[in-house]
Amino acid sequence: MKKIIFTGGGSAGHVTVNLALIPRFVQAGWSIDYIGSSNGIEKELIRSIPHVNYHSISTGKLRRYMNWQNLKDPFRVIKGVAQAYQIIKKQKPNIVFSKGGFVSVPVVMGAWLNKVPVIIHESDLTPGLANKIASRFSNVICTTFPETAQYIRPDKCRYIGPVIREEIRKGNADRARRRLGASARIKPTVLIMGGSLGARKINEAIRASLPELTRSYRIIHLCGKGNLDSSINIPDYHQFEYLKDELPDVLALTDIVISRAGSNSIFEFLTLKKPMILIPLTKQQSRGDQLLNAASFERNGYCKVLHEEHLNRSSLISYIKEMADEKDNYISNMNRFKQNDALHELYQLIVESATSTPNPRM
Repeated sequence: MKKIIFTGGGSAGHVTVNLALIPRFVQAGWSIDYIGSSNGIEKELIRSIPHVNYHSISTGKLRRYMNWQNLKDPFRVIKGVAQAYQIIKKQKPNIVFSKGGFVSVPVVMGAWLNKVPVIIHESDLTPGLANKIASRFSNVICTTFPETAQYIRPDKCRYIGPVIREEIRKGNADRARRRLGASARIKPTVLIMGGSLGARKINEAIRASLPELTRSYRIIHLCGKGNLDSSINIPDYHQFEYLKDELPDVLALTDIVISRAGSNSIFEFLTLKKPMILIPLTKQQSRGDQLLNAASFERNGYCKVLHEEHLNRSSLISYIKEMADEKDNYISNMNRFKQNDALHELYQLIVESATSTPNPRM
């Protein structure tokens, strides 16, 4: 029996591709382990999947800013490397696949020390710090954007395009209507996604706009863990902390998406031909990757970009009305996007590398 270890975490975006790949390896009869943090979102998402053994290790966040925790985190990372090394030594996988995030660095290093080949996946146009570090210990870096090769080890990069979960294409709008208990009145549906933890400013702008928006639209609001507001009782406003199995159905019902600009999500919206209003994380909140992702989509005519510093009740309502008027143009642009089967290509690459690729040199 062949064995694979997956890693990646810290946010839902660092788990999505793993969630797409795991069923294929289960079906093929592989033994599957996952190494993640003890309290990250990856543990919640992975531990419910049958046939996957989850292992927790110590992690330290790789910050680009000054923080007193920076003094402790190198020791956590070293401890994590030792733990990952022992797990990999015991499990003896044929290959390790990393989706990135700070938890992945000790795992990739532990694999390298055990002479186990490593494949990394980078979703964003520019690589995160974790993948920059891990790239030194990897065999192949698979990219979603062709431009990524100029920012990270071009000798190791392989462009495969966006990896799309198969289940995201199988949504049923009628099933979503029944779940929502939606009103009989036919209205366009606007879906708001602020990320797995939500987004305070987006949540505030949406809720301030509800009296006007719900006159014309059905609003489905994924507001993030702990961000439900039980005081709101407005018809055609539906709020959830987070949706998992129900998300494909809700997307099938959706006419316009308002979202952050994480690569995995926006490529799923592109695949489903959902016009987007993207509100990328600012430079102060991130390394700027979402700004670049959103700019790339805007250049191709797939989205409108509303920068967070310009986000308020008035601008949000205006952008939604403009998108509702122009959505056919955006759908036409998205229809020109050429979609390859990146999930199949990535699966095949992992299978082939598991038996034929030596441990990388730094």
